[in-house]
Amino acid sequence: MSFSLRLERRLTPSRAAAVLVPIASIFLSLVAAGILLRLVGASPWETYKAMAIGAFGGKYNISETLVKAIPLMLTGLAVSVAFRMQFWNIGAEGQLVMGGFAAAGVALFLPERFPWLPDWSLLPLMFIAGFAVGALWGLGPALLKALLGVNEIITTLMLNYVAILWVEYLYVGPWKDPQGFGFPGTAQFPKAAWLPRITGRVHLGLVIAILAAIALWVVLTRTKWGYEIRVIGENPRAARYAGISLVRNILLVMILSGGLAGLAGFGEVAGISHRLQKGLNVGYGYTAIIVAWLAKLNPWGVLLVAILLAGLLVGGDQLQITMGLPASVALVLQGLILFFVLGGSVFTQYRLRIVRSRRVPIPQAAEEVGA
Repeated sequence: MSFSLRLERRLTPSRAAAVLVPIASIFLSLVAAGILLRLVGASPWETYKAMAIGAFGGKYNISETLVKAIPLMLTGLAVSVAFRMQFWNIGAEGQLVMGGFAAAGVALFLPERFPWLPDWSLLPLMFIAGFAVGALWGLGPALLKALLGVNEIITTLMLNYVAILWVEYLYVGPWKDPQGFGFPGTAQFPKAAWLPRITGRVHLGLVIAILAAIALWVVLTRTKWGYEIRVIGENPRAARYAGISLVRNILLVMILSGGLAGLAGFGEVAGISHRLQKGLNVGYGYTAIIVAWLAKLNPWGVLLVAILLAGLLVGGDQLQITMGLPASVALVLQGLILFFVLGGSVFTQYRLRIVRSRRVPIPQAAEEVGA
């Protein structure tokens, strides 16, 4: 008798597996990271404890975690809505950067060109510009995909580098502050272009992210458009037979996706730096992919996972101070969590079955009659 393992697709999704598999996956990722920490001579328990205290151990720590969570929330929502329709938007980083560029342009030059504009109008105009230019940056790959069938992974990824290099050219070149003592960056925005802060460095972008999650949840679960997005994501061929326009939905979804990522850039320049400078592109758009997958593309899950991953980043920074470990430990942990969660997601759709098989003896050939 022999045994073999076989994956069998579940006829109905298992609620128990949907809850237990992610928990087990995260636990295994922590175990794997603990093994790596042991290999470099660090205590896993002390490392995790230091990261938790660094991220959530006080009012200042929590506020810094929320500061990093805001762009992760907005870019995570941006990526998740595109992924729901199986449009693989890897360009949230570039869309964030272009949103920051547009908001900075409004803050720096609009008061000079139109001095009659009231101060209160500056932030709404920056908001609109950040959303619009982020949406425009996402619309290009959408058009190429919808009309010519060009792979969106390549186009969205390549446009990240275009956006980053364009903004770098501006803040070290034509937009550079002449009174900046040689440091790359634009002049500081006028105070009317600063996003109000809630506590510490936590700015109004947190409210914008929460409202965006609510709006996205309503669209996806309570509207005809949300139904069309879900149908296209589950079965594009069936959606086409049902009369749902793939081209229109690809364009609309990427306008929304790019716009949300652009708002993350608006929040960074208007709420944190108050200028356009180096540090706008630190990988939030790429981490958003992890946020979206861990949240299973759920808007509420995106908010929670963004806070947890932001805590990893802040806690990783604290490791350099308290334990002398590189901050990249947090990035390693992020990668392991994604690896195990994606691998574990197989077991929410399939069950592992042990198959027993018996060896059947081959009968000997009968002797020929009359032999």
